[in-house]
Amino acid sequence: MLKQYYKEVKLAFLENKTAIYISLFILIFSLILGYFLEPYLYSYFNPVVDDLSNKVETGVVKLTFGDIFSNNIKIILQMFIYGLLFCLSVFLLAYNGFFVGYYVAIANNLSRVLLLLIPHGIFELTSCVLACSSGLVLFTFLFNFFKTYLKDDMTLKKAFSDNSYKIKQAVIIFMVAVFLMVIAGFVEVYLTIPIAHFFLR
Repeated sequence: MLKQYYKEVKLAFLENKTAIYISLFILIFSLILGYFLEPYLYSYFNPVVDDLSNKVETGVVKLTFGDIFSNNIKIILQMFIYGLLFCLSVFLLAYNGFFVGYYVAIANNLSRVLLLLIPHGIFELTSCVLACSSGLVLFTFLFNFFKTYLKDDMTLKKAFSDNSYKIKQAVIIFMVAVFLMVIAGFVEVYLTIPIAHFFLR
């Protein structure tokens, strides 16, 4: 059972590596642009940073595992679903990349900010890449479905059946993203600050 599941996960990743590479490139590119275009992004992102900081300070947003996990799951679920809407998941991933890059750029203490981001960010950003990839795979299903239905003169049921494996692969990749986000939430709440304090002592 476990071996079969591993095979399906491996196959899903191998057959959709292009979507994963595209998502990874978009994230890295947007992170770099967000960092270097900080002066131009100030008017867009600074109100978001101020609002988030204010909500944390006033207790509106609490940095508990439940709050962080539910917020992050909401983001990656949007990336997954938006894949059906002409790859809008790509823009959501790029927005998050721009924001993180901008946030690092405005930091007064770069080493401190990196130590507070990297421990959980490794898992969180990887999860976002996979969630976006799963959205792209969903879009691939939609594209192939209509292509086979219109070009090959198939019935809707047959066209869906022939391409439904893409839905399964999209769900598999998304579930891996969820698993990584669980780890990211745990690390952010319980390990990130102790790790940062250890290195900053």
